[in-house]
Amino acid sequence: MTATVRPSWVTSTVRPDHPDATVLLREYMTEMVVRYHRRPARPGEVDAALAEMPSDDLAYPGGLLLLAHRGTDLAGCAGLRWRPDCAELTRVYVRPAHRGAGGGAALLAAVEQRARAVGADRIRLDTRSDLVEARALYARHGYAEIPAYSHGPYAEHWFEKQLTSVAEGAK
Repeated sequence: MTATVRPSWVTSTVRPDHPDATVLLREYMTEMVVRYHRRPARPGEVDAALAEMPSDDLAYPGGLLLLAHRGTDLAGCAGLRWRPDCAELTRVYVRPAHRGAGGGAALLAAVEQRARAVGADRIRLDTRSDLVEARALYARHGYAEIPAYSHGPYAEHWFEKQLTSVAEGAK
């Protein structure tokens, strides 16, 4: 019997202007534009969306951006913004070739660990109705729908997860 070895997921923190980050953030935004409009992106549309919703605050001191590798492949990203009362999750993206292999779970675990490390007691996020896979991922990992806390043009569902400290989780 031969054992199948699955590539493991590894995350690292990078600046949003890192070359790998810019590639993934563009792919993320392209998918957001295509899914929102239900058609291919038009010339300049992704650039306009990136300008409308920049990711430059996903770096110290305002937040962080994680890249995920599956084995040696660049496979996904997720960001956190530090808010006065919570950490806010954003830009969760797994490349299509790596979906269904645990990347979303790996990214959520990594951002939760980093949020705890800076003393955040909860993570919030907003998302759109058409992102049904993302909403299912959040629900599977303990994020509960909450009343609206933000008023962005694309915010249609809001989620929150209470974080336990490492010490509390060990009890």
